[in-house]
Amino acid sequence: MDRRDLLLTAGAAFTTPTFRWLADPADEPDKHVGSVRVGPADVERLWSAAAEAQVADSRFGGGNWRRSQVMDCLREAGPLLEGTYSDSTGQALHGALAELSRVAGWAAMDAGDRAASDRLLIQALRMARAAGDVEMGCYVLATMSLSAYLAGRCAQAAEMASAAYARGRGHAAPRVLAFCKLAEARALAKQGDGAGAGAALALCERLLSGIRPGVHDPGWLSYLTAERLATDGVEVHRDLGLTRSAMVWADRAGAMPVERFTRAVGIRRAVLAGVHLIDGDLEPTLDEAHRSVDILRGVRSPRAHTYLHDLAGQLGRWRDEPGVRDVVHRIRTELPPAV
Repeated sequence: MDRRDLLLTAGAAFTTPTFRWLADPADEPDKHVGSVRVGPADVERLWSAAAEAQVADSRFGGGNWRRSQVMDCLREAGPLLEGTYSDSTGQALHGALAELSRVAGWAAMDAGDRAASDRLLIQALRMARAAGDVEMGCYVLATMSLSAYLAGRCAQAAEMASAAYARGRGHAAPRVLAFCKLAEARALAKQGDGAGAGAALALCERLLSGIRPGVHDPGWLSYLTAERLATDGVEVHRDLGLTRSAMVWADRAGAMPVERFTRAVGIRRAVLAGVHLIDGDLEPTLDEAHRSVDILRGVRSPRAHTYLHDLAGQLGRWRDEPGVRDVVHRIRTELPPAV
């Protein structure tokens, strides 16, 4: 199958907007005349809301996304889009709304509302195009790739991430291109493509390590650090069955502060428990599982909780072990039921 065939099966909701953006990723800037005057302060308020929502999503999960500040901002954005602004302010306004929509879409996906997530991510891609911002469009398309990967459409997700990287070269900052390659690595690993996943992960690492002070580096992706990469690297190697490598990556990710990256650290603990279980090491499996429950019980994230519910099912063969009964009981009583 060629890329067009793969992208056509990437989910009906994403097909048309993906092709449209790949063919023409940036609109020409255009001013607008309306009843409300829009200025830099309005745009800055939207960017601040997006940044705050990103942190809140990472710490508390996407469970409250419908009642979040980011949704309030999106609902209030209509009059701004219909207001009076110059072409440069219009570009900045659409760029901010692209990130707001992307953050809200990711939170909705984390909460299990895939239909709403798809709509918001498509809106984000359209806003990035209206902003004339190819870099933001690459970021949104890579986020859409991760959404497809989480829905089990891994071949299509890998192609979407690869397309985002290809379109972004020459336009996007290294950290954005690294994000595209990380999304590709995760999708390829799930398919068992060790060589492809390893190459994508290695390029992601090179792009991140090559970033130097003074080089263009968008603040909205500052969370993608070497430690954050390593956290995903654990799962990539777990999916490939490379348990020793997964543990090496887990050591590299250890410095991530749990108070800032609560969900990611909790997921990493659950994944690492699964790594130990592959090796048949029950004691470290249970230790990591307890640590993960300690972290994720305060996070409203059905996606994150699924990791632990899956682990509870995998522990079934050891169900008569007292330690196993304890951790399974915690998973089933301290976390919401599996979705």
